[in-house]
Amino acid sequence: MTPLRVSIIGVVASALLILVVLELIRGRRLKERYALLWLATGAVLLVLSAWRDALNTIASWLGVTGYPPAVLFAVATLFILLVLLHYSTVLSKLTDDNVELAQRIALLEERVARGLSER
Repeated sequence: MTPLRVSIIGVVASALLILVVLELIRGRRLKERYALLWLATGAVLLVLSAWRDALNTIASWLGVTGYPPAVLFAVATLFILLVLLHYSTVLSKLTDDNVELAQRIALLEERVARGLSER
């Protein structure tokens, strides 16, 4: 059985995560499309922390008999890995876009330089 203290700490931590993400969105420091993954993470962790029977049931399905809250931490780790994977793909695309933009600027600068030298 999941200890009540662990559930309370999990609920508080999950609620804080959701509140921090909402505050970052409100302050325009985090875009909504990126915040969705964090909000989903917070919501899943909040549900699993608050609903102790569900956490215990999932732990038994996965064969975790010694300490069911370990499933909570595994789920949190999985979500964080998914968020990091998503950000890696976004960064890769931005890197490609930057290279393309730098090449376009170089071509435009060459055209401008040629145009000025012809005058």
